[in-house]
Amino acid sequence: MISESERPENALTKHLGPVSLTALGIGAVIGSGIFTVIGTAIGGNPSKIADWKGSPIIDLILHHGAVAGRPGAGPALALSLVLVAIVCGLTGLCYAELASMIPIAGSAYTYTYATLGELIAWIIGWDLILEYAFSNMSVSVGFAAHIVDLMDWLGIHLDPKWLSPAYLPLGLQDLAGKDIFAAGWHFGFDIPAFIIVLLLTVVLVRGIRESARTNNIMVLVKITAILLFIGFGLSFVHPSNYHPFSPNGFSGVLAGGSIIFFTYIGFDSVSTASEECKNPRRDVPIGIVATLIVCTILYIGVAAVLTGMVPWQTVAGDGAPVVNALKRLSLTPGGERLHWVRLIVVLGALVGMISSILVFQLGQARVWFAMSRDKLLPDVFSRIHPKYRTPAFATWVAGILVAIPSGLFDVGTFAEMSNIGTLFAFVLVSIGVIVLRAKDPARHRGFRVPFGPLIPILSTLFCILLMAGLPAITWVRFFVWLVIGLLVYFFYSRKRSEFYEG
Repeated sequence: MISESERPENALTKHLGPVSLTALGIGAVIGSGIFTVIGTAIGGNPSKIADWKGSPIIDLILHHGAVAGRPGAGPALALSLVLVAIVCGLTGLCYAELASMIPIAGSAYTYTYATLGELIAWIIGWDLILEYAFSNMSVSVGFAAHIVDLMDWLGIHLDPKWLSPAYLPLGLQDLAGKDIFAAGWHFGFDIPAFIIVLLLTVVLVRGIRESARTNNIMVLVKITAILLFIGFGLSFVHPSNYHPFSPNGFSGVLAGGSIIFFTYIGFDSVSTASEECKNPRRDVPIGIVATLIVCTILYIGVAAVLTGMVPWQTVAGDGAPVVNALKRLSLTPGGERLHWVRLIVVLGALVGMISSILVFQLGQARVWFAMSRDKLLPDVFSRIHPKYRTPAFATWVAGILVAIPSGLFDVGTFAEMSNIGTLFAFVLVSIGVIVLRAKDPARHRGFRVPFGPLIPILSTLFCILLMAGLPAITWVRFFVWLVIGLLVYFFYSRKRSEFYEG
């Protein structure tokens, strides 16, 4: 696999160093969650009726019955993020070892193909398609919510039915808590979410990719916006908002960690770019670990300040919880100085989400390209546009499949589906380290996970634990997706494979 990737006709330009890799990871992790999904992680997805479909698996097991919706972590999201950081640290070390051995585009799919064989690689590739698609749907809905907030700041008010998803499990309320739309379906479509995906699809088809330098600038803008929010928000923290600190106990902490986890797909983005690194055996581990440290600190800071500024229940189902908290407080006595802070945070969030959508759509196209190159998907997915030299067909399919659902569903539903895909990919990467240690112990490793198989085993167990914090219906949808994938594999892909013997 490595020798094939080094052929002149297949080789990618190697120009990335550890700083650019870290910026790439931070760009993906921050833009996809810290401004959007943090609200549904804090507030949960509550329901008035106990239903097995909306109940986390761990609650169904421990409580022997359904609970009313997915619980929120509340102010204890800071603890959820510590748990996520531990899991990501363990998994990141596993990614680093495989990336230092197999510096090829395709990330978890490529690692699994090299360690666990074609069938498991197909499963993870099929899973990554789900993961990237739902991640971008979630970010697109968050982007639209921030566009609405920017228009509100400018004094532009449009019909909300064309600025919000058609399905709203918690409804839509104004700042006074008055219902604009009741919970459930309403006649409407989230036009900004739909448009941003299609616009960026056109950009990607034409091959106008963001350079490493441009991405570094975007990351600086995002970090500046976050630090500004933390700095100004600290003076509006009310200790009473921290009580109760953990309103839903460990179940809420676990559910909060499970829902926020997908944002750490930035690890996958770092490893996807390993083929374009100057020294991947050194730079990829540095990029992964540095991404983890910086993003965890920023996430905990935002979570602590946000839950101290406003009651934790008020951010449930909000696609723009950070800027809406600033808006709410800017209307209170003494909050006038937050008016301009809100504008800067909105602009920083929009820049962050644009870069995230670009990175994730590129990552999705890379996975499809790798699977098509291995003859597991039709050749058209790896066909290059004659003028723009990009995988145009794969990019357009990805864009349309992401854009339409983005106008229909809420951020929480997308995050749940993306999370289970991310965690499942991390489980297989961790197992891949153990398998490759047994199958090929003599191969040189630019980085080796310490303490033998202990860390990969712990990574696997913790990821499964976080998966148990997701609603049962998410598991059902995930298994249906995998069954469809297996049918495609056995009736189509396996017969095209270079290993098929007839």
